Amino acid sequence: MKPGTKLPLVVLISGSGSNLQALIDAIGQERLPAEILAVISNRADAFGLERARQAGIETRVLDHREFPDRESYDRELAALVDQFQPELVVLAGFMRILTPEFVDHFHGRMLNIHPSLLPRHRGLHTHERVLEAGETVHGASVHYVTEELDGGPVVMQARVPVEGGDSVDTLAARVLTREHLIYPAVIRLIAAGRVRLEDNRVFMDGASLERPLTLAQGERPPE
Repeated sequence: MKPGTKLPLVVLISGSGSNLQALIDAIGQERLPAEILAVISNRADAFGLERARQAGIETRVLDHREFPDRESYDRELAALVDQFQPELVVLAGFMRILTPEFVDHFHGRMLNIHPSLLPRHRGLHTHERVLEAGETVHGASVHYVTEELDGGPVVMQARVPVEGGDSVDTLAARVLTREHLIYPAVIRLIAAGRVRLEDNRVFMDGASLERPLTLAQGERPPE
């Protein structure tokens, strides 16, 4: 991107949109040179839509229940996203498994955030699984989206200690605060032209990233 320009985004959500709010706040505080062109949800009752409206962002609802299958829904969703011509599609709690065709269409320009230290604990119920396994470290990962569920190349992770007496709710809340740091941070690196996906590998500042950038407890993400 040219200096002074903003990275155009479309954000997909299904629920409360707390990571969406983190992006809105980062943009409003001029910590993220991006513009959210639209927020699209598969659920009309997603609270994230209200967050977007309060920020003056255009919203759309595309209800998956109105389509006969996943393929037809994703074709319509891709067409809707393309109307806004984003350079990056941001999944922020979008609770849909995407078809290979959709993923391929946005290859290299679609991100997701997952509440675990990938490749550990792909899929759902990550906090419960971490506690059941007696693990001492948990976290979150920002990764490029590929056809493999939660299997795309990871750009950045935040590590969160599991504390004695943690419940699913307390652990999830602590992980979420770190998600709100690393998601804007990764998008900021992409907007600056420092991070890109090439040959299914993450490159930063022109060099292949051999392991994800890692944010330890208490650390701030790179500017």
